[in-house]
Amino acid sequence: MATIFTKIINKEIPADIVYEDDLCLAFRDINPQAPVHILIIPKKPLSILNDAEIEDQQLLGHLMLAAIKIADKEGVADAFRLVLNNGAGAGQEIFHMHFHLLAGRPFSWPPG
Repeated sequence: MATIFTKIINKEIPADIVYEDDLCLAFRDINPQAPVHILIIPKKPLSILNDAEIEDQQLLGHLMLAAIKIADKEGVADAFRLVLNNGAGAGQEIFHMHFHLLAGRPFSWPPG
């Protein structure tokens, strides 16, 4: 089943895209939780992190390296949080695995 993220990847619905390459796409969250709130999604449809296989190891690393590039481009490379919610109980609402890159305000620990 296609998610809203699949439709964004396929350019069927608009998004404020800040980064794209062959493996991933990143765009601004429409309900930001920080001054900088960007979603980083793989183009490969993985519902949750638990669906990843050994052959996805390079893709997962690629997503983290893309986060560094995006943070640098946004001017927040010195302090950002990268969050992945795995499953409904962890707060995942859209079942296409994605990272939240959050920055631009102080964060507390523990989160949530």
